[in-house]
Amino acid sequence: MNIWIGFTLAAVVLQTARFMLQKHLSGAGLSPAGATFARFLWAAPVVWAALLISGLDWPDLTLRFWGLAILGGVTQILATVCVVALFRSRNFAVGITLKKTEVLLTAFIGFLILGETVSLAALLAICVGLFGVLALTDTPVPGGRGLSRFANRAAGLGLTSGLFFALSGVTYRGASLEVPGGPEVRALITLVAVVTSQLLLMGAWLAWREKGEITRVITGWRVTSLVGLTSVAGSFCWFSAFTLQNAAYVYAVGQSEVVLSLLASVLFFRETLSRREGLGIALISISVLALIVLT
Repeated sequence: MNIWIGFTLAAVVLQTARFMLQKHLSGAGLSPAGATFARFLWAAPVVWAALLISGLDWPDLTLRFWGLAILGGVTQILATVCVVALFRSRNFAVGITLKKTEVLLTAFIGFLILGETVSLAALLAICVGLFGVLALTDTPVPGGRGLSRFANRAAGLGLTSGLFFALSGVTYRGASLEVPGGPEVRALITLVAVVTSQLLLMGAWLAWREKGEITRVITGWRVTSLVGLTSVAGSFCWFSAFTLQNAAYVYAVGQSEVVLSLLASVLFFRETLSRREGLGIALISISVLALIVLT
């Protein structure tokens, strides 16, 4: 198995755990922005400690690196806020799956920004996954016909988060490729830069727009700190995978997250899935398996 697949699967496990914790926080009084901020508040000290322990010298970084890293950080914040808000619209497994529109969007954005392409066979596998996403998105609306069936809040949040995650994945890969050194060095340096900028940006936003939310995040440290720890470990795995492989392939294999989210939905949150939702998840799972074989 290629090492980037191992990093991606590890990131999937950690990210699923983080989203479960954020779903809990979202239902426990924190706003979507507050639940998102929790990951950066506790992740920043960890990544800086890891940098100090590693003994790495901070490299000279280009303006292109900082532009891509900050753009990736901002779009990831917006994407995560959309996902946390999405948890209030539909159940956990479907919410996670809807955001997987990021895969096809990543292939397109990766070509526009980095000039990277995917093979025809991989593109077909990605399209199978897209059909699964559409099956999940097609939520009947009373009196709706045709395309109007897709005009619902969950679909809008899912597609928006997918676009932002696609932008963050591609820009993170672009930023990491600007860092000299091996995959682990590139991942750590990029992670430190991104998490620090996210902490400052979100902290300023909450202090301005949601007074008292930072205090609520801190007082709920028993859960919010776990969000930060799973976040930093998962992000390191994602960033390592991005340094080794096209972001579209990384996100495509990352769709295996739907299997874990399904288990979490049924076992932890006691939610049920419809037959159509099961079909959508099955199509996405087939897409992921095909991509593992093809790459």
